[in-house]
Amino acid sequence: MTEKKNKSTIQRRLIPSYIFLILFSLFSILPLFWMFTAATNTTLEVAQGKLWFGTHAAENFKNLLASTSLWQSMANSFFYAAVQTVFSLLICSMAGFGFELYHTRGKDVLFGILLMAMMIPGVATMIPLFTMMSRLHLLNSVLGFALPAISTPFMIMMFRQNSRNFPVEIMNAARIDGLSEPGIFFRIYMPVMKSTYAAAAVITFMNAWNAYLWPRVVLNKSNAQTMPILIANLANGYTIDYGMLMMGVLFCSLPTIIIFFILQKQFAEGITGAVK
Repeated sequence: MTEKKNKSTIQRRLIPSYIFLILFSLFSILPLFWMFTAATNTTLEVAQGKLWFGTHAAENFKNLLASTSLWQSMANSFFYAAVQTVFSLLICSMAGFGFELYHTRGKDVLFGILLMAMMIPGVATMIPLFTMMSRLHLLNSVLGFALPAISTPFMIMMFRQNSRNFPVEIMNAARIDGLSEPGIFFRIYMPVMKSTYAAAAVITFMNAWNAYLWPRVVLNKSNAQTMPILIANLANGYTIDYGMLMMGVLFCSLPTIIIFFILQKQFAEGITGAVK
């Protein structure tokens, strides 16, 4: 009886917390819900603040296809984001692996200099980067898009921090068995750190997919534009079709939402530093 009373008392005390969490969750979901409903309404209904589904989804989709190169922009965004994600994971994980598991004299000094790069705003390097890409003839190309963001201090720091949970004994045993250092990285480190790779993949893909300023600078041809540029062009007209605009925003948001829901468990494990 005493245990039941204690449980009921604890449950009653948690009721305000549950109410707060429910209200906060509804408040957080509201913009996403409004995006879905606005994509099915007319411009007038969106401007009036209608918060329920309409009957103009097909019309908005047809107008979007007629007014923009939707599929080309989607393909560009997928290709650019995938290339940047793959190379960023490879390079940043190698750097984090080396910084944490190989001991040299200047390692901490070099890592400190690397972290200082996080203090430099991206716009400060925009002109030098554009000049560099122009001289290398990499404008309107996937390399021009991805190279500046392939290696980031944040991702290197994330892999280094999570590598502290990596069992070093496995590396020593692999060396005794004659496995090379690249073999240790590809055959042991990568499978063990798969949760960290999943979390880094979600973050990198979302950043690459949602990037606007640098693609706007380096991708100046219409057949090379990405989804954020397409959305910005829809919002820059004298008369804006908000229904069509929100349909474009919906298509721009769906891939990242789907990827996050698929990898959310691994994402949570990777962020908390779990190693399996």
